Amino acid sequence: MKKRLFKITVLLLAALSIWSCSKKEQSSTDTMEKLTVSDYAVSPAGDSIKQYTLKNKNGMEAKIINYGAIITSFTAPDKEGKFQDIVLGYTKPEDYFNGNPYFFGALIGRYGNRIANARFELDGKTYDLDKNDGPNHLHGGKNGFYTKLWKVDEKASNDHTLKLDYTSADGEEGFPGKLDVSVIYTLNDENALEIAYSATTDKKTIVNLTQHSYFNLSGNFTQPITDHELQLRAASFIPVNNTLIPTGELKPVAGTPFDFNQSKLIGKDIEVADEQLKLGKGYDHCWVLDGKGLRTIGSLYHPATGRVMEVITTEPGVQFYSGNFLDGKYDTKTGGKNEFRTGLCLETQHYPDSPNQPSFPSVVLEPGQKYETKTIYKFSVKQ
Repeated sequence: MKKRLFKITVLLLAALSIWSCSKKEQSSTDTMEKLTVSDYAVSPAGDSIKQYTLKNKNGMEAKIINYGAIITSFTAPDKEGKFQDIVLGYTKPEDYFNGNPYFFGALIGRYGNRIANARFELDGKTYDLDKNDGPNHLHGGKNGFYTKLWKVDEKASNDHTLKLDYTSADGEEGFPGKLDVSVIYTLNDENALEIAYSATTDKKTIVNLTQHSYFNLSGNFTQPITDHELQLRAASFIPVNNTLIPTGELKPVAGTPFDFNQSKLIGKDIEVADEQLKLGKGYDHCWVLDGKGLRTIGSLYHPATGRVMEVITTEPGVQFYSGNFLDGKYDTKTGGKNEFRTGLCLETQHYPDSPNQPSFPSVVLEPGQKYETKTIYKFSVKQ
């Protein structure tokens, strides 16, 4: 009798354990954060473009479309707790589809920044690229990654994370090798947007990916960004020639308008009589960042709203572009026009024209290797 009771007890406990595990699994499934998706537009090619919204528990939101992996909107709180969009963008989807002349919010590839004379040599072979910036190649060409339809990996995506994939064919825009690219956008509960890039190739090639969002922490896209304070941890920057191609020199920032080691107003020195500022019509240069690995390389601060954006990256350089070619041709999301210097970019990347500059860090990717970089834009407020 006792043996029988013991067996029944064991069976009941086992059944209870299975039921408990099943309930836990069901509860986990029920509370899984789902990917938020909405219809955005139909591209000229007839593709259905979707918009994905990432959220965190504090109320921040980032909206990204599967065309160009473009960030169309990103909200952040000010010192009063007011959320505003802090990235520039077009008011009509067709402006993203018609070449995106400002590269608003774009995922840039296969090569971010400029390549001199739209050509480079690899293992004795010359590769000719699209000339879309005077004599030079810029941001992957007129049909770069920012014009492509990206595939969303729904299994790897949720309310906080969006993973997008794209395969660039061998010879696309003149670049060698079939390149399989992934980007993962993650908006975490520490108010940080993390961007993780990876790529593999089947043939020796070059790659330099970056994100081209224009920030205006005021939340008013008609207001110049010259009232923002910028700090960059960089002892030197890269001078350019009259087509904005690096001269090959790394010049110390000390004693120049390019010294942002101590936080200062962007407008403080931007109109100083300096040959490099004249060539770029303001700041449009790459800073050689201190340190290596994932580290904080600078910050952006808007005193009136209290918004602070830290920049954390694994990359050796950052292109600070002060919006000098914004020309008022397009409406802003807050009314008015996208005028001169109403947005700025902090594009973490390898140096411009690296394939033609042997002294610069290499951007070559070999078969069997994996390209991996990470950049984080982290937000806070100062009272």
